[in-house]
Amino acid sequence: MSKVFSAHAVSVDGYISGRVPEGQDEFGSGLGDATMLFDWYFGGDTSSESFDGFSLSEPSARFFDAIAGRVGATVAGRTTYEHSRHFGGGGPHPTAPLFVLSHCPAPEITEAQMLVTTGIEDAVAAAREAAQGKDVALMGGGLLSSALAADLVDEVILHQVPVLLGGGRPFFHELPRHVDLRLLQTIPAPGVTHLHYEVVRRPSSPAS
Repeated sequence: MSKVFSAHAVSVDGYISGRVPEGQDEFGSGLGDATMLFDWYFGGDTSSESFDGFSLSEPSARFFDAIAGRVGATVAGRTTYEHSRHFGGGGPHPTAPLFVLSHCPAPEITEAQMLVTTGIEDAVAAAREAAQGKDVALMGGGLLSSALAADLVDEVILHQVPVLLGGGRPFFHELPRHVDLRLLQTIPAPGVTHLHYEVVRRPSSPAS
């Protein structure tokens, strides 16, 4: 069975983008004042085998490419889709198809992207089928929180950058219950620490 996971760069205080400069539209501001969250993509001397133009440190490249190689399909939330300027009509991964979860029509969706409006369960199911045995990557804090609430997530990967943003868009949203995580890997690298967690499934209650 393929796995469902999320991997995202975050600040130590849990933000995935910074404050929007005054006078700028939220969806046109990208990362706000938090572009440093992705400096580690370009701060090394080891080229990524998966993404053209990425030059990472050796430990980051090894971990990043291993994760990227698992991805067979990606699911993004509508907010992430808008903030990412529709991924230029393609997707965030060079080979994996993109599914966009939205509660309303998205006329900007291209033929290379798939819109799902019937909920997180259907979006993940469609992505699993398209992934053909590979894993499904989730993008977006709201999307991840919905998937965690629906018990659909197997792993959470945080590329934690040593900065306190103090505000912006938080990665994790409110959940209906707490979620236990088991740390699988900690990989320190220049400018980032990669934290790889497994979601601990709660045992099912015995039938009465």
